[in-house]
Parts: sequence; C-alpha cells; structure tokens
Amino acid sequence: MSGNGKKRTPLVAERRYPAGSTGKKPAPKKKAASSRTTRRKAAPKRSKPTGPIGWLLLPFRWAVRIIWAIGWRLGLVTALIIGGFSLYFASQMPAMEELIDGRTRGSVTMTDLTGEVFAWRGDQFGGMVRAESVSPHLHNAVVATEDKRFYRHLGISPRGIASAIRINLREGRGPLSGHGGSTITQQTAKLLCLGVPFDPTKWESEADYEADCRRTSLRRKAREAVFALGMELAYSKEDILTIYLNRSYLGAGSRGFEAAAQRYFGVSAAEVDPAQAAMLAGLLTAPSTNAPTRNLERAQNRAAIVIGLMEEQGYLSTQEAMNAIANPATLSESAQQDSGGFFADWVMESGPEFFTRDTTEDVIIRTTLDQDIQAAAEEALISVFENEVREGSEAQAAIVVMSADGAVRAMVGGRNISATGAFNRATQALRQTGSAFKPFIYAAALDLGMSPYAMVDDAPTCWQRRGSRDWCPVNYDRTFKGPVTLIQALAESRNIPAIIVSEDVGRELVRNVANGFGVEGDLAAGPALALGVSESTLIEMTGAFAGILNGGSAVTPYGLTDLRIQGDDTSLMDATGAGIGERVIREDAARQLTWMMTKVVEEGTGRRARIDGWQVAGKSGTTNGARDAWFIGFTGDYVTGVWMGYDDNRPLSGVTGGGLPATIWHETMVRVLADRSPTPLPMIAPPQPAATGLLQSEGGQIVDNDILDVLDLIVNN
Repeated sequence: MSGNGKKRTPLVAERRYPAGSTGKKPAPKKKAASSRTTRRKAAPKRSKPTGPIGWLLLPFRWAVRIIWAIGWRLGLVTALIIGGFSLYFASQMPAMEELIDGRTRGSVTMTDLTGEVFAWRGDQFGGMVRAESVSPHLHNAVVATEDKRFYRHLGISPRGIASAIRINLREGRGPLSGHGGSTITQQTAKLLCLGVPFDPTKWESEADYEADCRRTSLRRKAREAVFALGMELAYSKEDILTIYLNRSYLGAGSRGFEAAAQRYFGVSAAEVDPAQAAMLAGLLTAPSTNAPTRNLERAQNRAAIVIGLMEEQGYLSTQEAMNAIANPATLSESAQQDSGGFFADWVMESGPEFFTRDTTEDVIIRTTLDQDIQAAAEEALISVFENEVREGSEAQAAIVVMSADGAVRAMVGGRNISATGAFNRATQALRQTGSAFKPFIYAAALDLGMSPYAMVDDAPTCWQRRGSRDWCPVNYDRTFKGPVTLIQALAESRNIPAIIVSEDVGRELVRNVANGFGVEGDLAAGPALALGVSESTLIEMTGAFAGILNGGSAVTPYGLTDLRIQGDDTSLMDATGAGIGERVIREDAARQLTWMMTKVVEEGTGRRARIDGWQVAGKSGTTNGARDAWFIGFTGDYVTGVWMGYDDNRPLSGVTGGGLPATIWHETMVRVLADRSPTPLPMIAPPQPAATGLLQSEGGQIVDNDILDVLDLIVNN
C-alpha cells in the first residue's frame, strides 16, 4: 500500500506483457505443458520382450549391458594405469646420448705387422651415429624392413601384434613364439632391457644378460609395451631410431650400424649405397646367421628382399631397385680376410687379460702376423690334405712360422682354418716330441766341446731298469750300423746313438738345455728322455729351434708388439724384440748344430723338405706307435714347425715326420720364400779331426773313459 494516496506505476509491466495488451494477465499457455509431455514421450522406452525369441534373448541383452558397463570402466582404469606407468617411465628416461653404447665389454682390433686390420674380438662399436646423419638409404631400409608404420604409431602397433599372433598360430607355434609384431620402439625397449641395467652379480656374462632380456612372456610383453609408450613420450621418433641404430647387434661382433658398415664394407654408415644399406638392414632378423662374413650369398638374398620392400614403400624407384639387385653388396678386402683366427685367439690368450679378454676399453693391438705368410701356411695345409691324404681322414695338423727372435708370423691350429675360439693344436695340444727332441741332446754335447765327427756305437744295447726287465730300444729301421759320427746319427735319427750321447753328457744337462730353449713341462727322468717321450706344444718346439737359429739364445714366442687405447696415441705396451732371452749354449756350438741339421735335409730323414737354391736345416720326429709326426726346420729367415696326428691319439697310418709333415713344411716354405733371394744359414762346418774315440755303452755303463775325462775337464773349466 502507498501512504500518499497516489496510484503507483506497475513495475516492469511492459516487459511482462506485450504491447497493446489490455493489462490482464494472460492465461497460461498449454504449449509448454504439451512440450513437456512431448519430451517425456520422446524418451526411449524399454520394450518388453515379445514372443518366445524375445524372452530367449533377454538374458543375452542383460549380459551385454553388464559387460559394457564393466568393460568401459575397466578400460578407463587400465588406460589410466598404463598412462601413469608410461609417464613414470618417461620421467625416468636418461638423455638419449647416454643410451647409445650399452656395452659392458670393450673390443679388440688386431692389425698385422704392416698395420692392416685382420681380426676383431669383443663387441665392436664404431662410434655414435644419428638417424639424421646416416645414409638416407640406410634410414629408409631399416624403417621399411622393421616398422613401416614407425612414424604413425605411438610405440605399439595393435595391427602388427594381431598379425604376428595369427602367423604364429598358423605356423603351429605359440602366440608369442616366432613373429613378435614389435615396432622399432618396442625393439629398442628390448635392447635397453626395459631399463634394467647389467648386474654382474646377477648375470655371469653380458650374453646371459641379453638372453634374459630377450625372453618373452605376457608379463614382459606388457611391460615392454608400457616402456615403449614411455619412450615415445620422452624422445622424438628420430631419437628412438638413433638409439636403435647404435645398439642393434649386426653379427661378427658389430654393435651398431657404424661398426657393421666399417666391418663389412670399410665405409661409414653415412656412405652406404642402397645395396649395402639393404644388406645391413637384413641382418636385424638373424645377425649371426645372415652375416656376410659367414655366408655372403645368404646375406645377398636377404638384401634382395629388403630392396623389394623399399621399392614397394616408395623409398626406391624401380630402376634403383633393379640396379641394387643386379649389383649386390660385397665384402671389403679386409672383411674377406677369413684367416688368422688361431693366431688372433692365441694373442687374446697370451696378452694381458685386462686389455684382451676382459677389456672394458676399445683396444688396438699391433701384432707380428704376416698375412702373406699366413696365407701360404693355410694354402699349403689345404693342398697337402687334398692331394696327399685319403679322403675322409680325420687326421689333424698344425703349423707355426716365426722369425729367429720368436716373432710369430703365421699360425694354423687345425684343418678348419677359419675357426675362431676352436681348439688350437699349435698352442694347446701337448704331444710327445719323438726324435724332434734329439737336437737338444747334440746341442748339450757340442756345448761341452764334443766334435760333430765324434764316433758313437750304433749297436744293440740294453739299459737296466729297477724292478722290471731291461729296456732294449731299437732304431726305427730295426737295423744297427755300428760306429757312426754324430752327424750321421742325427741325420738318420738313430735312436741308440742319441741315448748313448744323452747318457754320456748327462740327462740333467740335456734337460737344462731343452728347458733353456723353452721346452717346458716335466721331462722324462730315464734314458728314454733321448727319444722324446716327454710332451710339448708345437709353438714351444718351434721357439726352441728358433733359439738354435739365432745362435744359441733362448726365445719366447710372441705375437703382440704394440697396444693402444683406440683414439689414444700413447703406447701402453711395446713388445718389439721381446722374444730374445738368455744364452743357452755357446754360439759356435749352435752354428755347428745348425750345420749338422742341414745334413738331415740333404742326406737324412728330412729330404722332402729340400728347397732348390736354399740352405735348410731341420729335424723330423715320429713318436712310438706313430701317434705324432713332426718336422721342424729353418732357413736363414724363418723357423717353421709342423705337427700331424689325431686328436684322440690314434696311430697314424704310414706317416712319419719325414713324410707328410716334411711335405707340409716344404709346401709352406716354397710359398713363403717365393720371389725372395736365398739367405744363407748362420752355420759353421767344423774341421774334421784326425781321430776320435768311440762312444759306446754296455749294460748302461759308459766305457770310453778317455771321452769322459775330456768332458769332465771341459765341465770343470
């Protein structure tokens, strides 16, 4: 009500009623009610099942609704969990550069005496490459081969996984066995072992660690997928591809595409052409099996498939693909050097462990190997076994060639010349030396002043043995020649004279001379010492003969001359000339012995080793039962030792040291000395005395007292 009696103007009436209205409140519109009614009618109605079929389908409809209600909620929760874990992994990812080189071991690169690479050991890593800097052909080949949708997915490819499971089941394998359907991101995650670092207390070796990382299970595949999503969040596509290119193993000890390109083709990963890129990418599926150093034809066939994929996906034109297939990639000259494996293994074993077998650095070792001599030894061995040995024979042979100072120039440890990590018969086989031991007996005698023309009685002789029958050895030819000179006794490898001389100068002195020259181990204590019943290795025996060639000084065989860390010019080990040791016998005694040993080749058991125009000295050896056959000889430049026998110690059939071993020696040295000028042997032909006494034995007693008096006088003065 108003207190002034005036009529009050209605508030906002003009907004409530339309113009021209009479002022009366309009009646409520029925349209709104009708609209609400319409909306209610528009709501879907749950239809009641009609008919028997409807009632039968009702439970299935309810089941679908329940599954959907639960499923989308579980899906949401799962997505949130996966997203959370992916974000966690992404937050834990280190800088991309820290993941490039994941090796726990270093590598060893070996060069020959000229500096040319001939062998690799350990895991080679050629240095970091980036996906943007490698050859475009290599970049495209990897993507085309391993993951053509790489730039379109988020780390996993459901389509690829489903396809892989279908293929595995169709081929009769388990769903996770065989094809994995993994993207490049997933493969990179596996190469990183899903972020689990190598622990030497948990895994015995890096190989065990990697094998464990490759094991497949549903749990591991789930973790792999989450880790891959985390990588996609943390890194760009090119970063992921960079890690993959650097960590992939590509056979022959190559880690990463830079190392593989250098190993197989001698070029950088930035320089490979389409054919080379296709071959490298083709190694990803089976690096050891498809490695071109193992089977070049298989590697080329696999590369042709990759080239087809590159053409199909538009990375190569038809003409480029045809050119790449018509001109497949081939190995570089150094990669084709499929030799020196036994030598390389020996260097790895004999070198310092922390720089060879267990190195964590990349090491460059310069060696004494001469690849031409190595090839000569391998060719000789193959030639003799193909032409002189019956087909199917399981007999083995080994060769060592060294200089007079002990520098090993070639080594063949068995008939499988391309083997690596195999049993090396040149360095590991302990075998009886037979008559190859006899030069040490005569070295001891000559060092005491005995003349090569001294006479010794080659007659039936027995030695008494305590508690058993007398020992009555015979010569190889079962004959006895009576008085012979030391020269003839050595040349014809007479057993009785060797035993008599050994007993005369004393077994202990003979053992000392043999040990001094490098024949290690327990040498026989009885008179059979003279017949080489003790065991030694080929490299020891060859080194001992090198001591005779160099004038009577001990020799330690060696193969390493320089060791450096890759990229560092500082030499950590310089072993040049390290083979020469202390003097064992007088130089003139060594020169006389060398002259006596030339008679072995010219007139005695080593005739097969003769080389026209060259002075050759040597000694054959055949053990009891012909279980081992040796020939070790030298020219003025090189000492070469050859052993032949069976690994199971079976007797050889019709083989003596002067037979096939001497033939192998000859074939080796003919190749080694080709196009060289003859080098005279450092030897002395002793003057022939007017008369000498006769050295003989009866019942184990030395009876020539005049000779004994002379020897005693020399020893005491």
